[in-house]
Amino acid sequence: MNDRPNIIFLINDDQRFDTVGAFNNPEVITPNLDRLVESGTVFSNVHVMGSHCDAVCMPSRAMIHSGRTLYHLSGNGEELPPDHTLLGEHLQQNGYTTFGCGKWHNDPASYGRSFGDGGPVFFGGMDDHWNMPVCNHHPDGKYPEPRLHNWDPGTGKSEMIPKRYDRIAHGVHATTLFADGVREYLLKRRRRREGGDGSAEMPFMAYCAFTAPHDPRTMPSEFRNRYPAGSITTPPNAMPEHPFDNGALDIRDEHLAALPRDPRVIDQHNREYFAMLTHMDAEVGRILDALEATGERDNTIIVWTADHGLSVGRHGLMGKQNLYEHSVHVPLVIAGPGIQENEVRNQYIYLLDIYPTLCEILDLPIPASVEGMSFLPSIRNSRTIHRDHLHLCYGTTMRGVKRSDLKLIEYVVGSQRHTQLFDLTNDPHELRSRHDDPQYAAPLSELRRLLVAWRDVYDDPDVDFWERLAE
Repeated sequence: MNDRPNIIFLINDDQRFDTVGAFNNPEVITPNLDRLVESGTVFSNVHVMGSHCDAVCMPSRAMIHSGRTLYHLSGNGEELPPDHTLLGEHLQQNGYTTFGCGKWHNDPASYGRSFGDGGPVFFGGMDDHWNMPVCNHHPDGKYPEPRLHNWDPGTGKSEMIPKRYDRIAHGVHATTLFADGVREYLLKRRRRREGGDGSAEMPFMAYCAFTAPHDPRTMPSEFRNRYPAGSITTPPNAMPEHPFDNGALDIRDEHLAALPRDPRVIDQHNREYFAMLTHMDAEVGRILDALEATGERDNTIIVWTADHGLSVGRHGLMGKQNLYEHSVHVPLVIAGPGIQENEVRNQYIYLLDIYPTLCEILDLPIPASVEGMSFLPSIRNSRTIHRDHLHLCYGTTMRGVKRSDLKLIEYVVGSQRHTQLFDLTNDPHELRSRHDDPQYAAPLSELRRLLVAWRDVYDDPDVDFWERLAE
């Protein structure tokens, strides 16, 4: 058996922090994630730092794999340059075999550096779940040049657009397709080990990036049928439209439902969202069962998270291009050897902190290019503070800071300025801004001071935003 533990890293696309049954949400059916929660530690205050493009998943995943902060990525994170040592790359340099399948919304060269084995892989942001254009794993790291593919994820219509792919996975849902990839890898590894193949004794990382629950929200009918009309409570912060222009209202995600939002339409979107999560949960269960069958479960660390959340009608929004909790706050569970069972940690964490934390758990050096901070001390001691506050960003119009359950969001949109200050302890759904409440004047001033640190510490290049904010 391996001296170092294996790793299975599972990541979902668009999953909010509160959409697991074990997270006190009895309306969503997630029995396999529930048992993962019971076997590990839940991190209840994990956030994506933000994005400077509509495709929030692109920089988010770049930050996860590089451990870099948002504005220290290369561009918007589409390309991960060689001087940014990637998680899979670093593990390979330290005796691990690596396998990757599913969504890779970054450049093929960085995927090739990260994984010595893998597939099927989808190079893109979204597509038809039932006809996913995927590449097989290419050991030489060279993947097809983009060629025309007859489906436009921007409109959901059949239009010719360029995609990289070896084949179209017709008739199998992408969630099942990617889970099958991990299962086959795990079971093949067991067969090789039983056959005396010494290389199968090396520790491994298997990375699986689902495209669910991202739209188009399609899933096998058996899962849709588990959420009939009226089965989901309307969220308290559902609104017919956003109260002001946040600078990101005329984008693809916000056109998924007409304005003003029809409660019946939003209910359908949310039921389909939950149905996709329950389907994904079933496939996660199949992966966990395959891991059990290999006999390596007790020596495997399982990481499960998401790249960002999603509004689905909250605050009158549909997408993730905002700084409300439903969009920047994500789930994270870690289970396995050395990780306490059925525990919760409330420290502030960025997704980019997972990389250095895994390094410290595995007793590996943290590459110099990694900027994240290991939260292993917080795993070991619930009283240890990881980060005092978090900075948040979207595009050129929004900046935020969160500290001690207070959150400030500043908006600069054209000639308009808006400020929101939320007391998340008493207002978890962010319904009442306290920015003009005299009782909150002192914390508002302090949060504004911390917000300016974004510009200086993280090298925010948007000079115009800060000049406008100072007016």
